[in-house]
Amino acid sequence: MRYAKLAAWGGIAGPLLFTAAWVVSSRRQTGHPATEVQLSGLAAEDARDPEIMIAAFLILGACLIGFGAALRRVGAPRSAGPWLVMTAGVAVVLAGVFRRDHMLLTGPGFAGESWHNQVHDVVSGVAYAAMLTAPQLLAWRFRADPDWAGVARPMQVLGLASAVAMAVFASQVAESWNGAVQRAAVTLALSAVTLAAIRMLAVGRRPAHARSSADGDAPR
Repeated sequence: MRYAKLAAWGGIAGPLLFTAAWVVSSRRQTGHPATEVQLSGLAAEDARDPEIMIAAFLILGACLIGFGAALRRVGAPRSAGPWLVMTAGVAVVLAGVFRRDHMLLTGPGFAGESWHNQVHDVVSGVAYAAMLTAPQLLAWRFRADPDWAGVARPMQVLGLASAVAMAVFASQVAESWNGAVQRAAVTLALSAVTLAAIRMLAVGRRPAHARSSADGDAPR
């Protein structure tokens, strides 16, 4: 359980550090409101302090990979949810390595995307898809486990709210607020991960005989 505890703390710290990074980085982009610049733009080559968000992407991705691996062993061994969390983690790391060319999507002198910008677009799509799907699969698995049932519904709600926000973002119906909508979608998805991580810590603190008793009473 020592690894699970460490991974659970990573599942909490990763999202918190990522959120703090984009808040700080957004405030440092002078002349550009947060509603204008998307998260990936904060790590672009022409951003003011791209290293802040590059580090945030790498840390978050590593934390998601570790937490997903622990979740597969401890909380949802027969679910695809942990694998999706790990997939999202790998995609987030790649999104930090293969950056966007420009902070904004359009502007003077933009002559086409580089190959690493195209890679970034692909892995970002993978990360979004995995992070939107994982909470639903995990919630479905957790409902049948007394140790985890309490977080099933909140995770499902957070995942659905994130999906709605991402649909608004992708549809461009609120284009002038796309940066804020994207931040909301990502924060909601990461909140579901954080909730599962907090629950993993709580389960780990329970006496072993109590967990065994709960396992024996769980529906099969």
